[in-house]
Amino acid sequence: MENKVPMLTTAMITLYRNDPVRIHHFMKVYSFAKSIAENEQLGVNMRQCIEAAALVHDIGIHAAEKKYKSAAGSYQEKEGPPIARAMLMTIGFPPRIIERVCFLVGHHHTLTEIDGIDYQILIEADFLVNALEEHMSMKAIKNFRDTYFKTETGINYLNEMYNLD
Repeated sequence: MENKVPMLTTAMITLYRNDPVRIHHFMKVYSFAKSIAENEQLGVNMRQCIEAAALVHDIGIHAAEKKYKSAAGSYQEKEGPPIARAMLMTIGFPPRIIERVCFLVGHHHTLTEIDGIDYQILIEADFLVNALEEHMSMKAIKNFRDTYFKTETGINYLNEMYNLD
């Protein structure tokens, strides 16, 4: 299967034109997700799904801000999937990847429904970035790790980043 992630990266940067903070956010989440997926030795199709989901996970944020005057996670989850679907279809992602990525975009703030390694890695990668961007306390970081982190790689990254025991 042809790797369409580079085209998706370009499309996302274009969509987020003049919003470098958000571009940096999704590029960092993408980088962590890609690295975790590779270190966890996932197959190429699963990695492409994870990478695509990481790039577009917050794709609904501008629509949410415009429609609801809020970037709240629930609004992003509501507004994001149709935008992601259109972009992924235009680029030519396979239908099964489009469906899964749209599911992940529509649930990436819902931590009670993690149903697969792709979802798990997206949650971990997003948290690795959000912990710093949101200036979380060490207690909050440890609590989130102990509650939600499952991959050996994600746990290691978080522990090394924050010198956790």
